Amino acid sequence: MPQYTLSVIQEWIAQSQNIVVLTGAGISTDSGIPDFRGPKGIWTLNPKAEQMSDIRYYISDPEVRCLAWQSRLAHPAWTAEPNVGHLALAELEQSGRLRALITQNIDGLHQRAGLTPQRVIEVHGSLHKVMCLTCQWRGPMQETLERVRQGDPDPACVHCGGLLKSDTISFGQPLVPEIVNAAAAAIDQCDLLMTVGTTLRVYPVAALVPRAIERGAKLVVLNAELTAFDDAANAVLRESISAILPQICKAARLPSSFISE
Repeated sequence: MPQYTLSVIQEWIAQSQNIVVLTGAGISTDSGIPDFRGPKGIWTLNPKAEQMSDIRYYISDPEVRCLAWQSRLAHPAWTAEPNVGHLALAELEQSGRLRALITQNIDGLHQRAGLTPQRVIEVHGSLHKVMCLTCQWRGPMQETLERVRQGDPDPACVHCGGLLKSDTISFGQPLVPEIVNAAAAAIDQCDLLMTVGTTLRVYPVAALVPRAIERGAKLVVLNAELTAFDDAANAVLRESISAILPQICKAARLPSSFISE
């Protein structure tokens, strides 16, 4: 894997016209939202939490559902603020070089940072919405959480009585085809793919990376831990996302004739 200086990566950004960014949980940890598999990850510290993210357990076990609703009540996304990494990507969009931001996160912080909602592709759904597993009704999460606060430990759909859950993709659930297609279409047009805060081990989202490489895009990986595509990347950065991402994204405002010194 070639090693490049920050100035060279900045030059790639300045020369790119169709950048796609793929983000994972690592970009939100500086906003107080823990990741899943890291040393202080949700699943590392609480094995029961992984069951709450598995649709089989969620449907079959009322205790798991009740725990899931209590977890949603206490989720840090409700009080978290976008950090400088989120804001840097919003600045990247303002430069006109960002084609799409594909995120595995469900916290909505990219939109709160100022990114155009239509440009954000949430492949794993959104915690800010609730859905019925029976009639497919969808609505604001906070309205259902208020029912939990009022004493309903496992609220049912008010329209059909079906099971409710967050409008997110759990293990055992397929991704939404239209969203996957939108992500693939963006990848097919990109000239640079930057992955931020993800180990790139969860499929089918991780399959977007070799797809971009096959179409000639450069790959820049920014993650604290090893990823599944480090060896295929043009550059890998291990620095803090909040420290390095603003430096990378500011290059998007430079002219394409920018030459590093």
